[in-house]
Amino acid sequence: MDFGSTEFLTVNRTSRIMTSFDPDAAYMDRLTTIMDRLKEEYGVPDRPDRDDPVDSLITTILSQNTNDTNRDRAKQQLDETYGSYQEILDADTDELADVIRIAGLGPTKAERIQTALSRIKEEKGEFTLDHVNAMGKEEAKAYLQDFPGVGPKTAAVTLCFVFGMPVMPVDTHVYRLAQRLDLIPQDVGRSKAHELLESVVPDDRIYEFHINLIKHGRAVCTAQNPSCQDSILARYCINCPCQEE
Repeated sequence: MDFGSTEFLTVNRTSRIMTSFDPDAAYMDRLTTIMDRLKEEYGVPDRPDRDDPVDSLITTILSQNTNDTNRDRAKQQLDETYGSYQEILDADTDELADVIRIAGLGPTKAERIQTALSRIKEEKGEFTLDHVNAMGKEEAKAYLQDFPGVGPKTAAVTLCFVFGMPVMPVDTHVYRLAQRLDLIPQDVGRSKAHELLESVVPDDRIYEFHINLIKHGRAVCTAQNPSCQDSILARYCINCPCQEE
């Protein structure tokens, strides 16, 4: 397999580790092949209906360090307990933390939600993030990440899913597969991974690639006991535990 001029460190006869990020023509051809194979396997995902951006931001905060089931249960509890954003903002923080406790980190997430709502209301006089639509991608990222507790992933999810911006969210599945497929150096953290992947994935394929990596990560290239060697990406999954079997 030709990896072009990108540097690698040989660690055993089946695995090579990227030590620098230099997306040359060979890298881009490999990335395109990976995206195309995932597309053939999982299709082009439909974009979800765009939710209220404020509601989406709250949901994304609830999703931090938990699974989808607990996130959704916490959101349901939140919606059933409070009838408006103002009620959430005015709620006793300890009470709010108890309402969303199923999502974990209740006190921290309660404070983040109320801080975000307070700032939005103070800035705009109402609970709206519609003004983000008028921002460029980088400005929008910086704006959302200025909210306490909103990092690259939370900002990226909100911008990609709600505002339809070409921003690459990197969750645990995307990060794991990007490393195993050698699309990013092994020592790159998640924050930097957002930037690197976004710089090489075409804007019109970011959402597709994000969703299909998650599908493949859940179904095949799992964190434990991956079955990649029987998959469409077998020859590309070079830094995976399955190579050691």
